Amino acid sequence: MPSYRLCELAQRFELELHGAADTLITGVCTLQPGQPGCLAFLSNPKLRGQLQDSAAAAVIVSSRDAPNLPGPGLVAGDPYLAFARIAGLFDPGRMFAPGIHPSAVIDAAAGLGRGVHVGPNAVIEAGAQIGDDSFIGPGCVIGRDARLGACCRLVAQVHIGARSQIGDRCQFQPGAVIGSRGFGNARGPEGWVEVPQLGRVIIGDDVEIGAGTCVDRGALEDTVIERGVRLDNLIMVAHNCHIGEHTAIAACTGVAGSTRIGARCMIAGAVGIGGHLEIGDDVVILGMAMVTKSLPGKGVYGSGVPIAEARQWRKQVARYRRLEGTEQRLQQIEQRLGMTPPAGRQGDEKGDEQGS
Repeated sequence: MPSYRLCELAQRFELELHGAADTLITGVCTLQPGQPGCLAFLSNPKLRGQLQDSAAAAVIVSSRDAPNLPGPGLVAGDPYLAFARIAGLFDPGRMFAPGIHPSAVIDAAAGLGRGVHVGPNAVIEAGAQIGDDSFIGPGCVIGRDARLGACCRLVAQVHIGARSQIGDRCQFQPGAVIGSRGFGNARGPEGWVEVPQLGRVIIGDDVEIGAGTCVDRGALEDTVIERGVRLDNLIMVAHNCHIGEHTAIAACTGVAGSTRIGARCMIAGAVGIGGHLEIGDDVVILGMAMVTKSLPGKGVYGSGVPIAEARQWRKQVARYRRLEGTEQRLQQIEQRLGMTPPAGRQGDEKGDEQGS
């Protein structure tokens, strides 16, 4: 495992050094109990009491907590972010030796950069280009004319479809599928007819895509994932979608075709997003929401019924089922009294008529 002096970490990550510059750091650890030779961090004010008794060799803190450091440390504007960056230096999963396993199949017309690792049973087809220092794990398939940038990591059994374009420093967890055929079908008199999916998938720099996540290629235009996006496990991104930079989407979310999601959005787990919608920048969508209309404005959105004790939940469901009958009785009373329905309900009624 590598080791670094505390002053080297401070210089590399532009942090303020506190205490002995030659303190040797050989790994990272939690604040409590901490480990000798390792670096911890403090970002939660509720854990300040653990600082004095930590066995860590050094601790990353904010300027607010710097006076309370009992020994060496680093001062950062965001201790957790600084810790995340430094911890990457000690991640054994990122360490590999360049080379090509004998069982890998690489077309003579493919191009590999310097320092590339290709694992067992990987397949790289004609015209594919792999950037310097990239890791292609066991069982991965890279389709013809696909492009991967430098320092990419495909952990295992990742499928990169033909003509896909991947930026630098991207990570793909096991089973991710990029550039598969979009779900395009036309109904004919004798059943479904496949609509050829002629677009590509374009992925920017520093994107991470989780295990089992699928990103379909476009039908005519490209599916685009901009730089810095984070997609969790088991997400479905359909054809022609566009996801803006630094957006994060949690597991089991589905995004239907031709939807555009803005930059810096946060979308929680198990959200369903309909097709051909526009979601603006900096939108937050709560878990298990169903998005059926565009959300152009910045804000926090949710839908669905939060969990409740079973008896209370059954009562709520029973009330929902009675709402239609209650509304009909209310309309009859309004008609007898000659009352005009509120403007909002008039719009709802018109919408119901158009929908029917």
